[in-house]
Amino acid sequence: MKAWMDYQQANKERFLNELLTLLRIPSVSAKTENKQDMITCAQAVEKSLQEAGATTTKIYETEGHPIVYGEIIKDSSWPTVLVYGHYDVQPAEPLELWNSGPFEPTIIDGKIFARGSCDDKGQFYMHVKALEIMNNTNTLCTNIKFIIEGEEEVGSPNLANFVKANHTLLKADVILISDTAMISMDTPSIDIGVRGLSYIELELTGPNRDLHSGVYGGAVANPITILAKMIASCHDENNHITIPGFYDDVIESTEAERNKMAEAPFDEKDFKKDLGINNTWGEKGYSTNERTGIRPTLEVNGIWGGYTGEGAKTVLPSKAFAKISCRLVPNQSAEKITQKVLNYFTSIAPDNVTINAFEHHGGEPYMTPIDSHEYKSAAKAIATTFGKEPIPVRGGGSIPICSLFEKELGLKIVFMGFGLDSDNLHSPNEKYDIVNFYKGIETIPYFHHYFAQKDNA
Repeated sequence: MKAWMDYQQANKERFLNELLTLLRIPSVSAKTENKQDMITCAQAVEKSLQEAGATTTKIYETEGHPIVYGEIIKDSSWPTVLVYGHYDVQPAEPLELWNSGPFEPTIIDGKIFARGSCDDKGQFYMHVKALEIMNNTNTLCTNIKFIIEGEEEVGSPNLANFVKANHTLLKADVILISDTAMISMDTPSIDIGVRGLSYIELELTGPNRDLHSGVYGGAVANPITILAKMIASCHDENNHITIPGFYDDVIESTEAERNKMAEAPFDEKDFKKDLGINNTWGEKGYSTNERTGIRPTLEVNGIWGGYTGEGAKTVLPSKAFAKISCRLVPNQSAEKITQKVLNYFTSIAPDNVTINAFEHHGGEPYMTPIDSHEYKSAAKAIATTFGKEPIPVRGGGSIPICSLFEKELGLKIVFMGFGLDSDNLHSPNEKYDIVNFYKGIETIPYFHHYFAQKDNA
């Protein structure tokens, strides 16, 4: 609508500067040293909701980091949209690989480089600005609630209790999330599913202290060597995961579904060039897109032990560590897979080391039906602003709270992400295109417009 475009055009520089201010706050939920920054960021989010038109806002304390809530309820007969996002970000390390300060947002070639620019500050802030536009142009047609948490990047450990205790507060008709990606601005898409997550840590202990590798090497088991062998055993020659029962609950995609996925444009040559790799890797019999969308995975996220400082220190280490994550597909259970993985590593650990295997966090996979009113409203909104129908795709990432929301609130979730897979999420030099930021702000009001038209979406 022209009123929306005129308002955005008149305020676009302010919108961008407000986002840059938010990105300067180092809201790293994983680090205790950033606890005050988390509070500062929560307060900034609440203020932004108030300035956008939310009539009620509140910061809810948890045992961890705060949850920010806001709402504008105009008419009880209108449908209510619950917007979810998170203001916490991943740690920025390794800092030496950033081309600019991770919390000093820098614009290069129309892209904002900063930690959290895409995941998820830039994306949830689009909804805040969309509220401001609709409120100030008197075009609101839905009631809107916001729940912006500060612990998504550490598994949302306190969100479940908050949701369970606040069914009335969070009552709505749909949940809208922008924390996913599109294929490209030329080929818009909507994620219809996210994978689940199982995240564990292993600690192997050999001798009771670090030893001289010359005096003891060859006679005492090296925990790093043992751990490397254990991890290597998780995949066979076809890169198929060997953990017993890992695939038991996987629902295989039909040929028709796989053919539909293959319609999405994908250039493997560009994919490899962008990542600086000579070839792709993965489960035999599946394409790259299938491996990252419809198949479960097991990846080592970190491995360490012994001496890693400058120069040489010839030790046989006492301990070795690894962090491992599994991405899960619909019908797999995070709880069951976590137990299978923990049991596997415990069972194969030889008796010359001791093992401590434990869970960090997890979450269930989630799918959005494409024949629902919610999905059709999002698809129509994107088609309106992009001029072409979006392609439904399966995302490879995880948003652990999705299944919780549906279970507790009985609501379906729609993913309207405007990031790109190349935005370096969780990596150095995370970025978000300013064009995508503005496009999201332009598109979101149309979702509310079409969702309010129950019979016409």
